[in-house]
Amino acid sequence: MKKVLIANRGEIAVRIIRTLKEMNIASVAVYSSGDKDSLHVALADEAYCIGGPKSSDSYLNIDNILQAALMSKADAVHPGYGFLSETPEFAERTEALGLIFIGPSAETMAKMGNKSMARQTMEKAGVPVIPGSDGIVESKDEVKKLAAEISYPIVIKAVSGGGGKGMRFAHSDEDVNKLYDEAKKEAKTSFNDDRLYIEKYIPKARHIEIQVIGDGKGGAVHLFERDCTIQRNNQKLLEEAPAVILSDKERSDITETTRQAVAKLNYRGAGTIEYLYVSAEKRFYFIEMNTRVQVEHTVSEEVTGMDIIKAQINVAFNSEIGFTQNEVKLTGHAIEARLNAEDPENRFMPSPGKIEKLHFGQGRNVRIDTHIYNGYSIPPYYDSMIAKVIVKAENREDALYKLKLVLGETVIEPIKTNLDFQYYLLGHPKVSENDYDIKFIHTENIIE
Repeated sequence: MKKVLIANRGEIAVRIIRTLKEMNIASVAVYSSGDKDSLHVALADEAYCIGGPKSSDSYLNIDNILQAALMSKADAVHPGYGFLSETPEFAERTEALGLIFIGPSAETMAKMGNKSMARQTMEKAGVPVIPGSDGIVESKDEVKKLAAEISYPIVIKAVSGGGGKGMRFAHSDEDVNKLYDEAKKEAKTSFNDDRLYIEKYIPKARHIEIQVIGDGKGGAVHLFERDCTIQRNNQKLLEEAPAVILSDKERSDITETTRQAVAKLNYRGAGTIEYLYVSAEKRFYFIEMNTRVQVEHTVSEEVTGMDIIKAQINVAFNSEIGFTQNEVKLTGHAIEARLNAEDPENRFMPSPGKIEKLHFGQGRNVRIDTHIYNGYSIPPYYDSMIAKVIVKAENREDALYKLKLVLGETVIEPIKTNLDFQYYLLGHPKVSENDYDIKFIHTENIIE
């Protein structure tokens, strides 16, 4: 491999470029006219403007991205996360041009991107799933009939869902009468796919996910688990590895079950299997599979010492992960805080603008993944995440304390950010005591 085009922007584009440099592979950046001053453009060996500032004109424009790949004579395309990273058409068209897509096959992506099909696939592979419909539900009456079998409350979900879109919680037949049409309409608007399925609603659970890498030939490894329970509106805020709530046996069982399921799929590249973990039952329930690198892949790297981006590239070009399961050792504890340009005091509204003062806290085993710099103007067109602050320590208590110190030293002005909000979370008694569930932010009225 000589050259890779990164079909993304922001911190993940910068992250990929750094691994490419370490592997002595040339990098090609693409950017919108609204991103011409972004750090990934400056760091890449080549850069091509692919359209206007709207995502639909640039980062979601398959034609323009692939034209840039051909013009640059790239050998491969790395999709990062978000945008086109889980779009089967993009993978298919990339490979049709003779380029390597650094990710799973379009067929696998389509299968796992369909939430109902993914559920069926994982159940066949021996992964525990939440009680629910075997496939698509076609009417309110069908939903109510199934709800009577598995009992309320239930979740009505979009087949192509993500980020909480097309999702409604129903506690009665009356709720179904009202919410079914709402979910269907939102799913159509968000994903151009109004198909729905249902699952039993599990209100008190942790969000645990397993990082996996497959070689596409039936081989797979796991990089243990992450705890991503602390969320706001289904968006993760703090992520950590490992999940200290699990016993060694639970960790061993769920990671190995997941690894075997991924191997059976002949999965290629990096992926994440997400679960709800009900501590009262000591049981895991499959939620979904993300067929890409995750925002929070960093904490898995920190506790295992493995470079997930490098593994993705090795698999894409050599069908080899680059290390064996026996080489993956779990050491220490890592926590990531996502920093967003948003105003927590104003319903977390986005806060674009020019950064005039910037300083990140420093220290041993402190990692900053970002694309911002002094004088950088945050554009209003994209996701509000501007940085990830990751720390590693010997144990969870020390990692929490260290992350709080680093955030306390961090300055990003004059724009509004969630920096103080994250600092407050880290000092919350329930976070310190590891006593919370996926509804923690809302049940504790932290956002009020």
